[in-house]
Amino acid sequence: MTGHRESPAAVYRERLRIREERLGALRRRDGLIANLRLAAAGAGLALVWPALVNRAVAAGWLLVPVLAFAVLAAVHGGVLRRRDEAARAVRFYAAGLARLEDRWVGQGRGGEEFLDPGHPYARDLDLFGPGSLFELLSTARTRPGEATLAAWLLAPAGPAEIAARQKAVAELRGRLDLREELAILGEDVAFTTDPGDVVSWAEGPPVVASPWAPRLAAAAAMLNVAALGAWWLLPYGSLPLVPALALSGGLALAWRRRIGEILGRAGRPERELLLWARMLQRLEAEPFTAARLGALRAALAGSAGSAAERIRRLARLIEWSESRRNVLFAPLAAVLLLGPQLAFAVERWRRRSGGEVGGWLAALGELEALCSLASFASEHPEDAVPRIVEEPCFVATGLGHPLLPAAGCVRNDLRLDREQRLLLVSGSNMSGKSTLLRSVGTNAVLALAGATVRAGSLSLGTVAVGASLLAIDSLQDGTSRFYAEIRRLKQIRDLAEGEAALLFLLDEILHGTNSHDRRIGAEGVIASLLAAGGLGLVTTHDLALAEIADRLAPRAANVHFEDHLEGGRMVFDYRLREGIVERSNALDLMRGLGLEV
Repeated sequence: MTGHRESPAAVYRERLRIREERLGALRRRDGLIANLRLAAAGAGLALVWPALVNRAVAAGWLLVPVLAFAVLAAVHGGVLRRRDEAARAVRFYAAGLARLEDRWVGQGRGGEEFLDPGHPYARDLDLFGPGSLFELLSTARTRPGEATLAAWLLAPAGPAEIAARQKAVAELRGRLDLREELAILGEDVAFTTDPGDVVSWAEGPPVVASPWAPRLAAAAAMLNVAALGAWWLLPYGSLPLVPALALSGGLALAWRRRIGEILGRAGRPERELLLWARMLQRLEAEPFTAARLGALRAALAGSAGSAAERIRRLARLIEWSESRRNVLFAPLAAVLLLGPQLAFAVERWRRRSGGEVGGWLAALGELEALCSLASFASEHPEDAVPRIVEEPCFVATGLGHPLLPAAGCVRNDLRLDREQRLLLVSGSNMSGKSTLLRSVGTNAVLALAGATVRAGSLSLGTVAVGASLLAIDSLQDGTSRFYAEIRRLKQIRDLAEGEAALLFLLDEILHGTNSHDRRIGAEGVIASLLAAGGLGLVTTHDLALAEIADRLAPRAANVHFEDHLEGGRMVFDYRLREGIVERSNALDLMRGLGLEV
């Protein structure tokens, strides 16, 4: 007897309840400590007059509220950190429930910055933007994670890479605690620094190339300390103090511009560096069996220390440089030439570790992208792991569109292979033709990214996807819809010349021209794509084009969607059927709406 396995929604609801209770308790603790801190500060102010002015109480009593305030401040900092982490955990599970309950549209990041209007399928298949595939998939909390996931959606991987990602996703889909902890450690990605800027800074040329500058700064600092000691301990000891301070002041002035440049550029990504350090440390501590995950963890190790340790080392240098602005500490920092010494330490860090920053961020980005795919797989346990095969094909059972609500998603079987390489889909507008094309294309994108697919099963060859579903005119470019479409068709035809077989998806092909040219042009385009080894689907509501499949048989077949009138309105069942659609209800619908025909 197999044990009952809780649904993802039930798991999320229970965890959300626990996290909300913890968040409420931490908020109450936050309020209590804030009030206690206010009381301690008030008590300290109340003691100032009797302790320091009229001497009614001993001045030592002032230490009690001061120490109490300091202790409460330290405790409060930890409570605030845990409160923020609990809030992020609540948001993590609330977002997961929104996805499971089909309330997710507009609640996440759409990744519009990754959309290239000239891409052969990104806009047509709704990869980016509100309600997009990216918004549904992405749980990334860093820009490298978002960029990696977007790159996987935009460019198909090879069979070996897909297999490696599938194994990693299979292992991560059961690591809910890991995915939650990464979300807790993260910040709002919208406010983070561009990782490209961080990598450019880390790998950039040295600002101070002389190897003698750090030694000179250290020697000048030691000379200042010795001169101060002599001034304090020896008669006439002030004599060496003036030239020592003059030397260090001259060096500080000479290096001022370069020191400011070094520390200024290093200080900008400090928050992201600490965030990445925490996330990388979590990755380093996780035991993995999948080869790809093990390789990611190995990429973070090094003879000079782990990635997290080295990033923290840099963060400490930046923190010390910020402390120079403290009024009480500034004189000592000047005597020790702390600014130049920290700047030279940052330069040494860049020289030793800067070249590895890009690799660390790539590993972090890949982990987050894999976690996004793992969350998608975990939240949809009925979805299939696609089988990637050598020969070009797209053979699916129970195929649905992943962006449609589960309750309204009608699934169909579909076969494109060596024998049947074209399906010409007929039917009226709104019958489901375009949705079928998007279902095929979107699931192909998911499969080629290493994700699970919205199907009972899917066998797919490594293909290049080309889609023409949203060709639109442009006033700015001075192009008509027809011209935009034929440019896209030319782009798709060029894709067919590549190494991978073409999977083409053409919606209402050439419907922007007259019926005579449309029949000739459509048949010529389709025949050329098949001759180049492509396979795909073409939709039309023009039954004259359905004859193309007969002339291209047996490589092509007609399929259709039906509709019927009920109470003067069109009703669709979205079931794919063999053959050409046998009737049209367009005239009846026009009459039903009062139009004379």
